[in-house]
Amino acid sequence: MGIKGLQSFVQNSCSNVCSTVNLRTLAARNKSSYPESTPTIVVDAMGCLRTWYTPNDWVHGGQWKEYLCSLQTFISAFQAAGIQLVFIFDGVVENTKRQEWVKRRLRDNKEISKIFDFIKANGQQPGRNMFFIPSGISTFTKSALRSLGQEVIISQVEGDYEVAAHGLQHQCLGILGEDSDYLIFNTVPYFSVSKLCLASLETLMYSRENLCKELRLQLSHLPLLACLLGNDVIPENTVACFQRKCMASYHSQNSDQNKRAQVICAVAAFISKLQCSQHGLRQVECMLPLWFDKTLLQKGIALYILPQQNSPWLSLELPQGNPERNIIESSVCPYKDIVKTALSQRCNGQKVGIWNILCTGESECSNTLEDEYDSEITGQALIYRPVRQHVYAILLGTGNGSPDTCPIVKEWYVYPGNQLLQPDFVQAVPLSIAVGIPSIQNLWTSNSPDIQRERLYAFLACFHIESFTDELKALEPHIAAVCCLLIYIAVQVVSLSQKDVEAFLAQVLCLPGKSAGQLKNLQLPQVESRAVHLAYLFLRGINTVLLVNSACGSPFNIMDLMPWNTFDGKLFHHKYLQCHGGSSLEEILEGSVSTNTTCNQEPLILLFKKLMKIICDACAAKNRILQDTKRRLHHSFAGHQQQARFSYQNQHHRERNQRHNFPRRGNAFGGERPNTGFHTGHCTEERQERWHGAHGYDMSYPEPASRRRGQRGRGSQYLNRWPQ
Repeated sequence: MGIKGLQSFVQNSCSNVCSTVNLRTLAARNKSSYPESTPTIVVDAMGCLRTWYTPNDWVHGGQWKEYLCSLQTFISAFQAAGIQLVFIFDGVVENTKRQEWVKRRLRDNKEISKIFDFIKANGQQPGRNMFFIPSGISTFTKSALRSLGQEVIISQVEGDYEVAAHGLQHQCLGILGEDSDYLIFNTVPYFSVSKLCLASLETLMYSRENLCKELRLQLSHLPLLACLLGNDVIPENTVACFQRKCMASYHSQNSDQNKRAQVICAVAAFISKLQCSQHGLRQVECMLPLWFDKTLLQKGIALYILPQQNSPWLSLELPQGNPERNIIESSVCPYKDIVKTALSQRCNGQKVGIWNILCTGESECSNTLEDEYDSEITGQALIYRPVRQHVYAILLGTGNGSPDTCPIVKEWYVYPGNQLLQPDFVQAVPLSIAVGIPSIQNLWTSNSPDIQRERLYAFLACFHIESFTDELKALEPHIAAVCCLLIYIAVQVVSLSQKDVEAFLAQVLCLPGKSAGQLKNLQLPQVESRAVHLAYLFLRGINTVLLVNSACGSPFNIMDLMPWNTFDGKLFHHKYLQCHGGSSLEEILEGSVSTNTTCNQEPLILLFKKLMKIICDACAAKNRILQDTKRRLHHSFAGHQQQARFSYQNQHHRERNQRHNFPRRGNAFGGERPNTGFHTGHCTEERQERWHGAHGYDMSYPEPASRRRGQRGRGSQYLNRWPQ
C-alpha cells in the first residue's frame, strides 16, 4: 500500500509532523518505565530491503556475502542499544490490489529494458538511479535473518496491516519502515528507515496527531483521506474527478505548495466539513463517478481498521482477523493435514513459496533482470515452468490420475511478452518415475530410514535427473544443488555453452575461499549483458530449487541452498569473462587451491573435472551435447586479461625460481617471454589441447561406476553433511 505524495508532503510542508528522535534514548526511557519488558521495534521488512542492500554492485546478480554482513551490522546496532527487532514480511497479495501489482510489474519491465540498453551501450553497471534490487531477495532475507537469530513473521494478510496490528497488540516502541500507510493506521509511532543513521540510531518520527492538526482532521478521518487520495485499493485515476472538484472549491493559503500538496490539502478540507458517519460517507459517494464501485470505498477504509478498532464511516462489524481454521477449510489442497502442517511451518521458514499454492491455487513471481531482446534465452518463468508443474502435482494431487483431472494453478509470473491481463492457467503434471510417485504425506511426515533418499529422488525427478541420484548424493549438498540446477538449465537453454557452465562451476568452487571484503574489492573491467542475463536466470533457479525442496520434504538443509553459499554475482561475472576470454583452467580456479569445507580436501581442478563430467553425462543422457563455444567479449577485456595473465604467470614463475633456484635472465619471466596464445574470441590449438587434454573431461559417457549398485563415486565423504 501507500499514498502517493503523502510522505513527501509531510516532510516538505509539515514541519511539526516530523521530528528527529534517537531510538537508543527512546528505548532507555521505555526500559525505565517497563523494566520487565524489552523495547521492541516491529520492522516492515519489505520496505527495508533497498536500505539493507548496501553493496555497490547489484547488476551482476547480487553480492550475497556482502548483503549478509550488511544485515548483521544492522541487527548489531539495535542489539547494542538493547532493542529487540521483529521482522514481518508480506505473505500474500490481496486480490483487491492485484491491479496495482500488475501496474508496477509492467512499469518495472520498462526500467529493466533501460538497464540492458545501458549495459550494451556502455559495458558498465548503471548508476544507482537505475538500481534494481536483486530478485529473490525477500526469500533469501527471511532465511538470513533467522540464521542470525531474529524473529521473522510471514503475514497472512496484507503485510503493512499485520505490521501495524503487531505493533499495537504488543505495545512496541514503534514501526520501522518506509510506507506512508503507517501515517494512516492508528497504531504505535512510525520511524523512517531511509532517514536512519545506524551509527547514532537517529531517524525521523512521524506524528499522526500533528498531521491531523495540520490538516484540521481527526484520527478517524485518515483512512477516508487515504482512499480519496488514491492507494493500492482505489487507484488514483478513479478518484481524479473527485479531486478536481475539491480543488475547485479550495483556496490555498500557501502559494509555494506543489500541485500534489494542494490536492492533499483540498481533499482534507472537504473531509473536515463532513459529518463523521455513514451519512457523511454517502455524501462522498454522491461526488464520485456513476461507474465507481461504491463498495471499494468501504473496503479501502476497512483495511486501515485494526483488530478491536471501529470506524464511524462503516456500519458492519469488521472481522477480527482471519481464523486459522477458515484458512485450512477454504484451501484448495485436498490434504487438510498438510495445509495445517504448512501453516505451522510457514512462519519459521521451513516451507518456501508453497503457501499460496496450497491455499488459493495461485503462484506469483515478480520481475527479474532478463533481456527481452535476447532471443536465445526464453523467459525465465517459462524455463522453470515444467519444474513447477511437478511441484503442483506433489502439493495438490493428480485428481484420479488422468491429465484432464489434474489441478490447475493460476500463475502470475512476469516474463517478456506477458502483459498480465490475466493469470496463466497451468496444469499440474505428475512425476514419471519408475519407483512410483511418493505421496506428500510420506515426503513431509515419514520417519522411515530411507525417507531422505526418497525425498532427494523426488527432488531430482522434478528436474528430470533422478537417474543421477548416486552421483549427486556423493557431493557436498550445496554443490549437488548447483549441479542439478546447471544440468536442468543446460537441457532447457540450448544456447548455454560449456564455457557458461564452467563459469558457474568455477564461481561456486572458489566462493568458499572468498570473504565478503575480497568479493567487494573484486574489480571487473566490463559488464556483459549476456552474463547478467545468465546470472539472474541462475538466481531464479535458486528460488525454484527452494520451492522444490519445500515440496519434497526438505532433502536439503535450506541454508545450503542460500546464495551466499552457492552464488556471487560479481564472482560469476569474473569467471564468465575468464572462461570466454581464453584463460587457463588454473587461472580460472585461482591456482587450484584445495577446498576447505571438509577435512578430506580435494584439489579444485580434480573436483571441477569430476563435476563437469557429471553434468556432461547427464546432459548427454538427454541428447544434449554442450558446445565449447566462446562468446565475443567487449574489446576492452583483451588488454586487461592479457595484462592480468602476464602478472599471474610472472608471480608463479618467480615462486618456481625461488623453489628451484633457476637463473633469472633479462626479463621478468626469467627467459623468453611465454606465448600466451590469447586471442579475443578464439582459442589456439595449444589451448584447446590444454582444456580437453590435460584438463579435459571424459566425453565418451561410459556408465559411471557410482551408478552401479553398492558403489559410490569419489566424494562420498560428504554424505554426512546431508540432512538426516
